Amino acid sequence: MSTIAEKILAKASVEKRESVKPGEYLNCNIDLAMGHIALAKVAVNFMGIKKKYRKVWDTEKVVGILDHFSPAPSERWALAQQLIRKFARTQDLKYFYDIKEGICHQVIPEKGHVVPGMLVVGTDSHTTTYGAFNAASCGIGYTDMTVVFIRGTLWFKVPETQQFIVNGKLDNMVMSKDIILYIAGKYGSDIGTYKSMEFIGDTMENLTIASRMTISNMSLELGAKFGFTPPDNKIIDWLKPRTNKALELVKTDEDAKISETFEIDAEDIEPLVACPHSVDNVKKASELEDVEVNQAFVGSCTNGRLEDLEIAANILDGKRIDDNVRLIVIPASQEIWLEAAKTGISEKLIKAGGIICNPNCGPCFGAHMGMLAGGENCISSSNRNFQGRMGSEKAGIYLASPATVAASALKGKITDPREL
Repeated sequence: MSTIAEKILAKASVEKRESVKPGEYLNCNIDLAMGHIALAKVAVNFMGIKKKYRKVWDTEKVVGILDHFSPAPSERWALAQQLIRKFARTQDLKYFYDIKEGICHQVIPEKGHVVPGMLVVGTDSHTTTYGAFNAASCGIGYTDMTVVFIRGTLWFKVPETQQFIVNGKLDNMVMSKDIILYIAGKYGSDIGTYKSMEFIGDTMENLTIASRMTISNMSLELGAKFGFTPPDNKIIDWLKPRTNKALELVKTDEDAKISETFEIDAEDIEPLVACPHSVDNVKKASELEDVEVNQAFVGSCTNGRLEDLEIAANILDGKRIDDNVRLIVIPASQEIWLEAAKTGISEKLIKAGGIICNPNCGPCFGAHMGMLAGGENCISSSNRNFQGRMGSEKAGIYLASPATVAASALKGKITDPREL
């Protein structure tokens, strides 16, 4: 009778409810609280409260990681990182990852912190990524996180559940990024507002965990509170070498109440691009071949995983990118960076003219490592293309899969990778 979200929230509720219904408000125990550079603000809040709150509620359930502005591009951010390091030490946080590790939404699962059935909050909107691991996860603000640090609990409104059923075989060079862009373009960026979105069907089941992470990550761009992909043994197999925690999948019951159901034929999906300045301004890549590209970015918490770098490298293998294009590649974690180097992926990208940077959030949110000037266009594998997101407000950001990004870097204009 219950959905994944309802089961996890009921179990996490302070009252230990057996079941809950959409619209109910609950006070829930938090299983994991993740903070990145925003920890600086949370730390200031925390330390400014009464002295009785000298320690976080659980030093093993608070995980800190420095992925934004890493390494620090200015004194301002160097000071913020200094504050966070001091906070981690004085709070005796068991798990703190400094600038070398990578992006939070890749590192947290890699280190085995997230498992099925957990309730996770983070100071980053794309914390929904962990839905790919069957965890109910979402981003929260500084004040809410300060409360979590003190009490270990937070209020939740039980969301309704939507199901997007994707069946069929994806065409060559069509990636999971194209699936989520298809949904955004067809249904709008507000279709999932405060909903628990479940992405199911045989197409979703056939995706790798890395590809599913892209879907859960960008469910937030559709308004989702939580974004779940299929709860199956692929999750167990991925996590087993990384954690000693119990791995028990949480599944939606067949008779659970689903507020809306959308059926999608995978064969209708082709390489897509979200044009400026909204994720739901979606067009076919084949319709945009007059759009020149100045910069191409493969990376971010959305598409900086090994398979993303690999498909880009294979497209560019033995070729050179257009002379007018800057190709920036940023692996999502140190683990991925090392594997890309071992397998020859990095060499292919470098020989093609790409620049590989250390694992971090980079230009995705307009910090450093690839800002845009006015009049420039960037095709990016990241998750947002808001005006001014990557630099100048007069720049254009086009969101696409790593395959489409690589093909476009090669040709100097937006290109359907199937045409190569």
